[in-house]
Amino acid sequence: MRLVIGAAQFGLSYGVANKGGKVSEDEVRKILTKARHFGINLLDTAIAYGDSESVLGSVGINQWGVITKLPCIPLHAVDISYWMQNQIEQSIKRLNLKSVDTVLLHRPEQLLGDRGSEILFALQALKTTKLTKKIGISIYSPLELDHFDVAQNFDVIQAPLNILDRSLIESGWLKKLNLLQIEIHVRSIFLQGLLLMNPEERPSKFSKYSNLWIEWDRWLAENNFSALEGCLAFINSIQGIDGVLVGIESVEQLNQIITASNLKLKNMPSWPKNIDPNLINPALWASL
Repeated sequence: MRLVIGAAQFGLSYGVANKGGKVSEDEVRKILTKARHFGINLLDTAIAYGDSESVLGSVGINQWGVITKLPCIPLHAVDISYWMQNQIEQSIKRLNLKSVDTVLLHRPEQLLGDRGSEILFALQALKTTKLTKKIGISIYSPLELDHFDVAQNFDVIQAPLNILDRSLIESGWLKKLNLLQIEIHVRSIFLQGLLLMNPEERPSKFSKYSNLWIEWDRWLAENNFSALEGCLAFINSIQGIDGVLVGIESVEQLNQIITASNLKLKNMPSWPKNIDPNLINPALWASL
């Protein structure tokens, strides 16, 4: 399992289970020092993650590979290539680097609009100008990939995958991307921390899924797993993943993740059928 440090918490108070708010710069430095000691060398951030890029640049990440993401592209922009190059140049400046490893689109559905071809050309030009080595998209659902010429246009796909949301596997896209030799990075392995919460901590709007939580707790107890261990054991059982994003709030949490990262899955929970898509997509939680 290749762990990738997700840096959203370094610039924002991020995640439904976040108790400590934005991670302090001193703690970020300690986290990255510890992570490097264990051979972790890739960071995931975004222009939209508050001052995450500036914090990373201040801490110093010359020995790290960095993935960053472009925000929604203003379609009123006269020159999308100029806008995109300026965004990434400013991002690189904040990160205190000469280039980044990967640039992803945060809103890939914009490629399907009237100016989609301009956006794709501008994204590809970032490789030509050597501002990045690889380009790709960050998606919410693998069904989005049905609309793109993935093999022709992208080097990296970032998608959600967790013990509740197995759509990347069940859709067949994990296998397809492996055959196309496209890098696959998975995120939301803890479902933004929801899967790690104790019943008394879980927001009341999730109580309507009580049968699911009962089975989750039963399965964890049966396998003698903590919630974190259960999530990681599931991800570790999946072949063909190139990177696993983990948001880190403390060195202690990083130690727990590293310790649990080699666990193997013994069996699967017996989930209720037809898991609500509103539950597995944090972008839809406001509607619950």
